[in-house]
Amino acid sequence: MAEPVGFRAACVQMRSGLDRAKNTQQAIELIGEAAGAGAQFIATPEMTNVVDKDASRLFKSLPGEQNLAEVGAFAKAAQRHGVWLLAGSFAVKTGARRAANRSYLFAPDGALAATYDKIHMFDVDLPNGESWKESNVYAPGAKAVVVETPLAMLGLSICYDVRFAHLYRAIAKAGANVFCVPAAFTRQTGVAHWKTLLTARAIENGAFVIAPAQGGKHEDGRETYGHSLIIGPWGDILAEATHDAPGVIFADIEPQASAKARQRIPNLALEQSCEVSIVGR
Repeated sequence: MAEPVGFRAACVQMRSGLDRAKNTQQAIELIGEAAGAGAQFIATPEMTNVVDKDASRLFKSLPGEQNLAEVGAFAKAAQRHGVWLLAGSFAVKTGARRAANRSYLFAPDGALAATYDKIHMFDVDLPNGESWKESNVYAPGAKAVVVETPLAMLGLSICYDVRFAHLYRAIAKAGANVFCVPAAFTRQTGVAHWKTLLTARAIENGAFVIAPAQGGKHEDGRETYGHSLIIGPWGDILAEATHDAPGVIFADIEPQASAKARQRIPNLALEQSCEVSIVGR
């Protein structure tokens, strides 16, 4: 792989609803805006194609991957603009009552470069009574994914994955210097933890973090946090959406900054395994 050069990255922030075609069109328009401003890598949020917590309604209109029109639409957009394009995730039907929460990375010629299925399911009961059981609908993925591109080594992840530090350590050790974390964080957890978790993953691995988000009140009744972020490997905030409205943020990424951060703090190389002693039992 040739030495990577700097590139301009963009996060597309959205407020996807129930209509897949409408959501896709809105995403394509924002992708065009990002490309027009010089972005070479563009990422959209988790569940770009549909946000719907009603499983019965979702499955009535959700096709399998071969008939998922948004895959073709994103491939054409990547080719039209000549950019690396990450569909943060699409809901895609995999069985009668099962789906995948799947990222799609398209190359500038429109070819599908990689996919990644979200590994960690958002099964939580929050203090305000909000409850989510993502595993009731979505099947978890089983493999971490790192993609070698001319821009950077991209480590793919989705939303709730960000709470599992071992995943990011694994993809960093596999060579990833840019982590992609498309998300649809709930407002409650977003206010409390969004920026802290993303910054921690950047610092502890000396990696860039690109995190496009859903934001605002959705048609299905849920509320997401927004506040898309691009963070440098030293923990510096390179770009931030200070709101939850649809839009685009940009930052210039210098992959060599990741190597420099890892030289300053060589924790990836010096990590030690250890046994735990429980005292007092």
